[in-house]
Amino acid sequence: MNMPAAARPGRRIMVATMRAAEQEIGDEVLIRRANSGDGEAFGTLYTRYARMVHGILLSRVPFCEAEDLVQEVFVSALRKLALLREPGAFRGWLASIARNRAIEYHRGARDTVELHENSAAGRAGQADQHEALEILEIICKLPEAYRETLILRLVEGMTGPEIAERTGMTHQSVRVNLHRGIKMLRERLGGTTP
Repeated sequence: MNMPAAARPGRRIMVATMRAAEQEIGDEVLIRRANSGDGEAFGTLYTRYARMVHGILLSRVPFCEAEDLVQEVFVSALRKLALLREPGAFRGWLASIARNRAIEYHRGARDTVELHENSAAGRAGQADQHEALEILEIICKLPEAYRETLILRLVEGMTGPEIAERTGMTHQSVRVNLHRGIKMLRERLGGTTP
């Protein structure tokens, strides 16, 4: 029986092993490989940090703009990667690029209007989407430290330890920011749980 190469059991195990090994490779190794032109290494960095970048942007720019800006942040990071002197500082450096891109966005921002599909499915989800966007708008009016941490937790689904690891914050700072941010959010929502 002829099986496609991708369907062979040995191939699947090898691919799974390679993926597990990629997850164990440190950022510094990936950065060196990406600087040498290894697109897969940079892809692994993208996979690790895209949620963080999206959360940072989402806490600062309209929802409809965040996804495109994530791509712009990573393109910018790839172009400037050779300028990064200390590979261990990659997380903070990438977060700074995201924050700066949000600032640049607001400098050149024009009013935008999101268009929604006028189908039955579109109308059914509009109420939930409208409520989610209202909550997101309230979060975006909170102090920056709480706003970013809450977006990473509630929107991006990152755990407290993941937030600390990705942003370079201490676990205690993340806990405090989440606790205080949730408390402020509840107060602004009228005491309901987000």
